[in-house]
Amino acid sequence: MGIAKIARRTFLIGSAAIAGGVAFGYYYVSQPYPNPLEKDLEEGEVTFNPFVKITDENAITIIAPRAEMGQGIRTTLAALVAEELDVSLDEVNVEHGIGAWVYYNEAAFTDGGPFAFFDESFTARTVRSAMKPLAKVLAIQATGGSTSIRDYYEKLRMAGASARQMLLESAAENWQVDAQTLQTGGGKITNPATGEILTYGELASAAAKRSAPANIVLKDKKDWKLLGKSPPRVDLPDKVTGRAVFGTDVELPDMVYGTVKISPRFGAKARSFDESAALKVPGVTKIVPLETSAGSGFGIIATNTWAAFKGAEALEVEWEEAQYPKFNSALFDKMREIMKEDPGSSLRDDGDTELSFADAPRDEMLEVEYTAPYLAHTTMEPMNATAQFKDGVLEIWAPNQMPTVIQQTASGLVDVDADDVIVHTTYLGGGFGRRAEVDYVGYAVEMAKQTDGMPIKVTWTREEDVTHDTYRPAAVGKMRARFKKGEGPQSVDIHIGSPSIIKSFMGRTFPSLSPAGPDRTMQEGCFDQPYTIENYKVRGTQTNFPIPVGFWRSVGNSFNGFFHECFMDEIAKASELDPLDMRLKLMADYPAATGALNKVAQMSEWGKPREDGVGMGIAHVLSFGSWVAEVIKIRLVDDEVRIENVWAAVELGTVFDPSIVKAQLMSGIVFGLSSAMGQEITFEKGEVMENNFDTYDAMRINQCPKIDVEILETYKKVGGVGEVGTPPSIPALANAIFDVTGQRIRNMPLSNSINFA
Repeated sequence: MGIAKIARRTFLIGSAAIAGGVAFGYYYVSQPYPNPLEKDLEEGEVTFNPFVKITDENAITIIAPRAEMGQGIRTTLAALVAEELDVSLDEVNVEHGIGAWVYYNEAAFTDGGPFAFFDESFTARTVRSAMKPLAKVLAIQATGGSTSIRDYYEKLRMAGASARQMLLESAAENWQVDAQTLQTGGGKITNPATGEILTYGELASAAAKRSAPANIVLKDKKDWKLLGKSPPRVDLPDKVTGRAVFGTDVELPDMVYGTVKISPRFGAKARSFDESAALKVPGVTKIVPLETSAGSGFGIIATNTWAAFKGAEALEVEWEEAQYPKFNSALFDKMREIMKEDPGSSLRDDGDTELSFADAPRDEMLEVEYTAPYLAHTTMEPMNATAQFKDGVLEIWAPNQMPTVIQQTASGLVDVDADDVIVHTTYLGGGFGRRAEVDYVGYAVEMAKQTDGMPIKVTWTREEDVTHDTYRPAAVGKMRARFKKGEGPQSVDIHIGSPSIIKSFMGRTFPSLSPAGPDRTMQEGCFDQPYTIENYKVRGTQTNFPIPVGFWRSVGNSFNGFFHECFMDEIAKASELDPLDMRLKLMADYPAATGALNKVAQMSEWGKPREDGVGMGIAHVLSFGSWVAEVIKIRLVDDEVRIENVWAAVELGTVFDPSIVKAQLMSGIVFGLSSAMGQEITFEKGEVMENNFDTYDAMRINQCPKIDVEILETYKKVGGVGEVGTPPSIPALANAIFDVTGQRIRNMPLSNSINFA
C-alpha cells in the first residue's frame, strides 16, 4: 500500500471514531487526561501523577493499571515506578486502580499497523507516529498484545522519577540546600551534610503542589536496584493466603445472583420459550430476556448461584436454526470456496512470485494446504461479572482486560455518561484475550437493570463458557514454494483464509463502526517474519461467519506460526538442507533472529547424533517484538509421542524481571503445546460440541516436558513476553514428529493424526 492510502485509512479510522460517538475521551491530543486519583484521596493523602499516591504517614501506593491475570505484570509495573522513586517493593502498596482514560494503551496502536516489527521504512515510521494521537483520542485502557511493558517501561519510570524529583526539591527548599546534594532511599530523604532526615510522607503535601519537573533524568541501567532482578511478586502473598479477590469472590450487601442461557447457535434467537418450570426452582426470582450485539438468550436471577444454574437447566427454549454451515467439514469447505473467489489483500509482496512460478519445473515446486481449528480460551475462572445500577451510577466489578471499553459500552446500556460508570478490575483467573470482550459484563448490566438497585453477580457455567466463547478463528493456509536443491526457496506464496478478528470484535462491541483496511491479525506470523526471500508474497482472505472470533493468546501468530514454520521445514527437506542452516541463511540480515537460533541450537545440541526413536524440531517466530527460537525433543514410546524437552531462546532487547520472563515463556509453551496435543472446537448442527474439560482438555502435568529458557538482550527495542512462547512451540513439535516418523502433519490438532503419551 502507498503511504497516502495508509495515511488516509488512519485518518478515516480516527475521524469515524470521533464522529461516531465512540471516542474514549473528551480532550484534544495536546491536553492531558485528568488524574483519576484526585477523586478519592483519603485524608492526609496526595497524588503526584496518575501512578503515585503518598500519605502523610509515609504510606506509598503505586498504581499498576494493567490486569494481573497470573503473568506477574503488577510486580514489574510497580518495580518500574519504585526503581525511580527509590523505594523497595515491600515498602509500597500496589493497586490496579479504577478504569480511566489516562491509562490508555499506546503501544497496541503504534505496533498494530501493517508493518513488521523490524520495518524502519519512512512509511512505517510515519504511520506509527500517526497512530499515537489516535491512541490517545480513543484512550483504550487494555491489557493484551504483550504490550504492558512495551507501552509503560518508560512512562512509569518517568512517573516515579518525577515524584522523586518533586520530593527532593521540596526537601531542598526546606533545608535551603541544593537538591543535588541530597540522597534518597527507603522512602526518605537524607541531608548528608547534617544527617537530617525527612520521610516522603512528611514532604508529600508540599511536594505534590510543585510543578512537575520539565527535565527528568532516569537512572542508568548499571544503577538499577530492582529492575533486571527478580524481586518477590507483589500478588503472591494475597493469593497464597486467600485474601486475593477474583471476580467470583466479589460479595456485596444485599447481593442477588444470576447466570445466563444464551442461544447455542450463534446469531440465532429464541423461537419460543416456557419459563414456568424455571420459576418453580426454589430461589429463582426472575427470567430476563437478553438481546445484545454479542448474543441472544436469557438471564436467570436467583437468591444464589446454584439456584440460577438449576433455573437455567429448567428453562425450556426452542432456538432458531444457524445461518452458517452447520458441520465442521462444511465450514472448512466454505472457507476454501471463499478463498477461490477472493484473492484477498497482501501485507507482503516482494519481487514477482507469479513470474517466478510461471516456468518452475514440477520437481522444484511445493504446493500444500494447512488447517487450524477454532479454539476456546477455557480460563480457569469461568466468565463472571458483578453489576449494580443505583441512583444513576453504574458500578461494575469484573475480571477484565479493557475497563474503559466496558465503561463506554455499558454506559449506553443504562443511558448514563461514561464517567458515571465505575469499573473495578479484580484479579483475573486467566484471560488470554477472552476478558478483552464485554459480552459477560453486558449481560450482567442488563440483569442489574431488573434488580431494583441491588448488586447482582452473574456467573457462567463451564458449559456456557466453552460453548459461547469468542474463539480463536479457524484458518486455512494455501502454501506454494519454488525451491532449488542445495539453495532453498526462490519464491514463496502464502494465502491465508480466516475469519477477521477485528471485524468480529468491532461488530459486537461497536456495531456502528466499521473497521477500515486489512486485518493484520490474519497474516501476522507470516508476512512479518525476518526471512529474506527474493519473491515472497503473503495475502489474506476474510472468511467470515456469525461464529464470534476474538483475541486468543498470540492471536494470528498461533496458527500462522504453525503454517509458516512447518512449511519452511518442508522447503528445507525438499532442498536437502538442514532446517537450522536454511533459517540462518535466510535470516542472515537479522542478527536478533540468528542470535536466538544459534543460542537454542547450542542449548539443545542441535546436530548431535540422535538415538533411534528420538526426533527434534526447530522453529523461529518473531511476534510482539520478541525473536523466539525453540527446539523440541520427542521420543516414540509404543507408537506414542512423548515430549521430553523444550529449549527456548528469546531476544527481548531489555529484560526487567528475568524470572517472570522465563515463567511467561514456559506458560506460553504449555499453552501452545496444549492446543497442538488435542484442542479443537467442532460444530454439529450449528452447535459447539465441546463443553467442558472432559471434551476440551489441556496438557496434564505428567505430560509436561522439561523446559529451559535463555534470555538475550542485544536488540535496540524492547519486546513483549506474555504470548511469544506460544507460536514457535506448535511447529517445533510438528517438525519433531516429522523428524522421527517421516509423517508431515498439516492439520491441527496433531492428535487427530498421532497419539501422545
